[in-house]
Amino acid sequence: MAPNSSLFAVLFAVVFVPATISSAMAEDLVRSSCMHASFPNICLRTLSSYSGPAKTPRDLAQAAVKVSLARSRRASAYLNGVVAGEGKGKGKGGSKRERAAASDCVEQISDSVEELSNTLTELKHLRPGTFRWQMSNAETWVSAALTNDDTCLDGFKGVEGKVKADVKRKMTNVARVTSNALYLINRLDSTRGRAGMDP
Repeated sequence: MAPNSSLFAVLFAVVFVPATISSAMAEDLVRSSCMHASFPNICLRTLSSYSGPAKTPRDLAQAAVKVSLARSRRASAYLNGVVAGEGKGKGKGGSKRERAAASDCVEQISDSVEELSNTLTELKHLRPGTFRWQMSNAETWVSAALTNDDTCLDGFKGVEGKVKADVKRKMTNVARVTSNALYLINRLDSTRGRAGMDP
C-alpha cells in the first residue's frame, strides 16, 4: 500500500504543483500589471477571471483587448436594439431623439469594434523587425476606440431618459476596460523598449 501512496504523491506533485505555480505566476502578472492601470480594480477583476492563458505581458494585453472587444460588441447589440425600437415598457426603445443618438452611437461603436479587432490581430502577429510600427498601430487604434466611446456619450447630451442612463453606464464600462487595454499595450511597448529587444 505504501508504494501506491508514494506513486500518488509523485503524480500529484508532477501534475498539480506546476499548474499551481503557473497559476500563481499568472495572478502575480495580472496583479503587478493592473496595479497602475487607469482603473486597477476593473483591470484586476476582468483579467483575473479571464479564461485564456496570460503568461506574458503580451498575453495580458491581448486578453485586455478581447475584454474590450466583447464589451463593445455587447454595447453595440444593445444600441442596435434601441435604434430598432426594441425594449421594455411604454417607451420601448426610447424617444425619437434617443434613437437618433443611439443610431450615431452604433456607427461609433462599429468603428471601435473594427479598431479593436485590428489591434488584436496586430498583437497576435508581433514581429521583431516591425515591433515598433505594430505597437504604434495598436496604440493608435485603441486610442481611436476610446475617442469613439466618448463621442458616443457626447451624442446623448441634452437627452434625458432611461436609454441615456443605460448607454452612459454601458459606454463608461466599455471606456474603462478600453483604457486599461491601452495602458497594458503601452506597458508592453515601453517594457520592450527599455529592454532594447523585440518579442
